[in-house]
Amino acid sequence: MKLLIGTGGYTNDDWLGLIYPEGTKQGDYLGIYSRYFNAVEVNSSFYAIPGEKAFAGMLRKTDGKTMFTVKLNKVFTHERSYTEDDVQRMILSPKPIREAEMLGPFLAQFPYSFKRTPEHRKYLQHLVMAFEGHPLAVEFRHASWLKEEVLEAFKELGLIWVSADYPPMEGLPPYQVQASSKTVYIRLHGRNKETWWEGQSASDRHDYRYNEEEIQDIADQIAAIKDVDTVYLFFQNTTKGHALFNYQTLKDALKQHDLVVDIPKGSGLF
Repeated sequence: MKLLIGTGGYTNDDWLGLIYPEGTKQGDYLGIYSRYFNAVEVNSSFYAIPGEKAFAGMLRKTDGKTMFTVKLNKVFTHERSYTEDDVQRMILSPKPIREAEMLGPFLAQFPYSFKRTPEHRKYLQHLVMAFEGHPLAVEFRHASWLKEEVLEAFKELGLIWVSADYPPMEGLPPYQVQASSKTVYIRLHGRNKETWWEGQSASDRHDYRYNEEEIQDIADQIAAIKDVDTVYLFFQNTTKGHALFNYQTLKDALKQHDLVVDIPKGSGLF
């Protein structure tokens, strides 16, 4: 089982003084990031689809040793008004990373308002068809999708179910690792109930540092996964460096199960 662990995005100014030396320019963040993590989730594509040159630059900065997953643009998941041109741009833009065999799944992160209704089920079917032939991981934020028949459909279609950890609140799906394919995709958002709905930004919602017991439970669930080739895990609680500290704790917890996170460019120690 290959463990690919990183964070949602890497342009975090509050990491200055933690892993980014003070004064580091944003253009140099990814190169430093790749010394510690062997995977990265590109979130900027949600707002604007990067061009091939941008992805080529990302690949170059990581020396071609960091796996990438790419979030679908908001036109696919939130606005739900994509065109065929949008599909082609989304698929073709990461060409340099794909050719280097460092491209993982595309990530479709749907909002809480995307409940399991006949209309939304039909929309999802069309989206899956649009990305046929390309690995697609799907995150649902509404608990109505967590049904056995949905998981079975994912297995039949080869879709990757995103096992997401949210605050324990009504309407949000509970955290449990689901393997709908040979690839498992985990996103850890934190459990800050006070700011999940009231927060003014993603940073507010993700202002949470997991304690050792919580991280141990996450490691135990990963170790219990059977018949899986690859596990992607991305910390979303990047604010205030929470993800950095939780990452180190997780690596230590995984070692107890003889699971090692391979960091090609260095020790990965902070």
